[in-house]
Amino acid sequence: MSSKQVRTQRLIAASFAAVVLGCFVVLASAAAQSAGEEGAAATAADPETVKWALLSAAISTGLSCVGAGVAVAYVGSAAVGAVAEKPEIAGRTLIFVGLAEGIAIYGLIVAIMCLGTV
Repeated sequence: MSSKQVRTQRLIAASFAAVVLGCFVVLASAAAQSAGEEGAAATAADPETVKWALLSAAISTGLSCVGAGVAVAYVGSAAVGAVAEKPEIAGRTLIFVGLAEGIAIYGLIVAIMCLGTV
C-alpha cells in the first residue's frame, strides 16, 4: 500500500471515531438531561419524537464533522502546498480552510434546531 492510501485509511478511521464519539456525547447529554428532569413535571413530548430528534441531532452533527474533516484535509494540504510556493497568499488560504470548517458548524446548528423542538 502506498503512503497516500494509508493516510486516507487513517483519515477515514479517525473520522469514523469522531462520528461515534459525537453520537455518544449527544445521546449521553440527552440522557443526563432527561435524568435531571425526572423530578419535574412530565413533558408533553412523545418519547418516540424525542428519540428521533436525538438520533437526527447525532447524525447531523456526526456526518457534518466527517464532511468537514475530509474537506479540511484536502483544502489544508493544498493550502500548505500553495503557501510553500507563494507565501504571500497565506491569508487567502485560511479563508478556504475556514469555509471548509463551516460545514461542521452547519451540522451543529441543525442539531441544535432538532433538539430545540423537543
